[in-house]
Amino acid sequence: MFRLIDEKIRSYETIIIHRHKNPDMDAIGSQVGLFYLIKDNFPEKTVYLVGDTNKFDRENMMTEIADQVYNESLVFIVDVAVKELVSDQRYNLAKEIIIIDHHENLSNIDRATTFIDTRYSSATEYLTTIFKSLDYSFSPQAASYLFAGLITDTGRFMWMKNPKNVFLTAAFLIENGAETKEFYDWLYTEPLEVKKMKNYFQAKYVYEDNIAYLKNDATVFEKFDVDFFTVSRGMVNLASGIEEIKIWLNFTYNKANNTVVGEFRSRDINIVDVAKEFGGGGHANACGATLKDFKEADLVIKRYKELLKEKEYAR
Repeated sequence: MFRLIDEKIRSYETIIIHRHKNPDMDAIGSQVGLFYLIKDNFPEKTVYLVGDTNKFDRENMMTEIADQVYNESLVFIVDVAVKELVSDQRYNLAKEIIIIDHHENLSNIDRATTFIDTRYSSATEYLTTIFKSLDYSFSPQAASYLFAGLITDTGRFMWMKNPKNVFLTAAFLIENGAETKEFYDWLYTEPLEVKKMKNYFQAKYVYEDNIAYLKNDATVFEKFDVDFFTVSRGMVNLASGIEEIKIWLNFTYNKANNTVVGEFRSRDINIVDVAKEFGGGGHANACGATLKDFKEADLVIKRYKELLKEKEYAR
């Protein structure tokens, strides 16, 4: 079933790879990992990576390209299938579009050939499976980025849909030269000031009715010189691992588009359907939504409290 992907790669001279906005390590790992898979196996092809950037783009590989580059190109969109969330909307200019994703949202991208499989814990796990089955060679660079996405989207092997396949995939990538200690040191070692900052946010969490939530308005970015992703995605799991807390939420003001971005997480409770009610989506236990304001964030909190009562979790 994956042979079509190989056929399309072979038939195009120019390939452009997109992923979602505000990328996490799985998005960057999928995007850059796919870049190396194509370049390592077809060095004559021209491959571009596009989109907004943050600390996970370790090699500064995102590039600016002109609109006309898309005219005769093949576009891959990885780790997302919803058009509103794709970084750089010019994918529409491409001759053909292929989506590779593992989230539970249905795709609304026109003209796209979709490969969406929710059985995978990460897009990088899915990509590794696809290109391993196609007999592509994996360089240490490709393996390292794919491994990085696998590790982060499973929370260092805490959240896995198919543990056996996750561990087999990790072993395969390590066998092909994936960084392990180097990556862990880069991602999980922090300056003292960052630890102090996390203590600040952890102290601001509100705990009630088996839910934890945090609201970050614009003043947060005056207090700390950090990017949006560091606060939004970076602080949500400070409330994880607490016995009484079943769902934890982080709402952060995004000055770039005057919205509030919600990051939603849970333990053993499917919360993605509520995220979809507010125009978002993602995984069963890790999802999010872009909201109009903090009043709508309050509605999300209320809705999740109702969900817990429905499930008879709240006490």
